[in-house]
Amino acid sequence: MSDKPASGDHATTDRLSERAHESVDRFAKTAGKGEERIRQEAADAEARVRDAGHKVKERSGEALHSINEFVHNKPLISLGLAFAAGTLLSAYLRRRS
Repeated sequence: MSDKPASGDHATTDRLSERAHESVDRFAKTAGKGEERIRQEAADAEARVRDAGHKVKERSGEALHSINEFVHNKPLISLGLAFAAGTLLSAYLRRRS
């Protein structure tokens, strides 16, 4: 028996192994970039949601302040509006039942 076929088989195995490692390395690099992009997009989305929450909180505070000011400055009109709204809501709910 000669050593040439065994030596050739070993060289082929080494080349295949090297190519497999290169493929795995390329895949890992690509996957890493994808993961990084997804993490950045998630962080951006989180920041947008946080900003939107702050704006909603700010606007609701402004609305509450306006309502309080209106009620303080015009208590009788506020009472009439509240009574009318309650009457309409009560009539609506009775019809739905």
